[in-house]
This record gives sequence, C-alpha cells and structure tokens, in this order.
Amino acid sequence: MEKYKFQAKSEEGLLKKALEELNLKEEDVITKSYEEKGGLFSGKKYTIEVIKLTDVAEVGKEVLKELLGALNINGANIETKIREGQIKYEIFSHNNSLLIGKRGHILDSIQTYVRQTIYNAVDLYVNITVDIEKYKEKQNYFLEKKVKKVARDVTLSKVDVKLDPMNSYERKIVHSALQGFKYIETTSEGEEPNRCVVIKYIEAKEK
Repeated sequence: MEKYKFQAKSEEGLLKKALEELNLKEEDVITKSYEEKGGLFSGKKYTIEVIKLTDVAEVGKEVLKELLGALNINGANIETKIREGQIKYEIFSHNNSLLIGKRGHILDSIQTYVRQTIYNAVDLYVNITVDIEKYKEKQNYFLEKKVKKVARDVTLSKVDVKLDPMNSYERKIVHSALQGFKYIETTSEGEEPNRCVVIKYIEAKEK
C-alpha cells in the first residue's frame, strides 16, 4: 500500500495539488496532514500523506481472506464496494451461520478486526463495514421498522420507552431512523455493554 507525500510552504491548496497530480477526487482517498518545523535557515513545511482507498480496500480484502482461512472456511467469495468514502465487504459462503454468530456478534468481531488492522497499517480511521450476504442490511431494515412503530406509539401515549441494550452501530441506526419524527427525541443512556436508546416524547422538537 503506497503512501504519496506532498510538501509545500503553505497548507493552502496542498490537497488540491495532490489530488490533481494523482488524478483523483477527495472521496477516493484518505489523507493525513502535519506540519514540520524548519531548520535554522529554512521555514516550516506542510506535508500531506495521501492513500488511495482502492489500495486500502485491497489490504482489507487480503486480511479477510487470511481470517477466513484461519477459520477453515474455504471457497468464500468477497465482493468489495467503495462508495462515498466507505469501503464495504460482502462475504458469500456456505458457512454463514458460523460467520454471523448469535445476534451477529461474530460478524461484528470480524468487522472490528479488519478496521483495527487497517488502522494499524495507515494510522488513520477508515469507514469499513463487513456484511454476510446482506445480513446487516436486512437486520437494519427490521430494526428501523420496529423503532418507527415504537416512536408512533410513544407519540400517541406520550410515555417514554427504553429499548433493549444495543451496540453503538445499532444505536446510531435508531437515532438516524427517528430524526424526522416531530414529537420524538432519542437519547442513549447507561454504560457499555448495557447502553440503550430511550425514545422520548417532546412537545415541540427544536430545529
């Protein structure tokens, strides 16, 4: 995975210059900028490191292949999609139940492992998701459907509802799904791993 370095005396326009030289768009890369102090007779310099998301995606795919091999899962197919700065891996195999685990906890661990390995390699956060034959996509759909029904009930009854404990990814989905509800506010309460979302009734939602 290659890191491209660009330097200038001013930070202004440095990213634009790097993107033009590499013939890429901002959503195609991840970047890290830092300032270097100059010597006695030279001023400070600004440096930007640029890494192509396609290169990061290839590293992540190799990590997944090694992990599947270690789990003795052969013949799995991994599809990679890069969209709006996010890398998504979709795994197709004959061992879906093993890879997903109870309530998706094995799948969550696989995703965390890939994210951490990439972070260690590039020293930058990369938005990475791993799914097994659209398992998460389906779970997200049912979760959104469920909490919207709860929100409608809260609107009618004006009684707050505390949902079951969820991980941070699921809580984010709930908060996002209920943003458009006029008399509903969502908050996260409690400590991990028992942190949960509370759906609250409010008289008027502030804009």
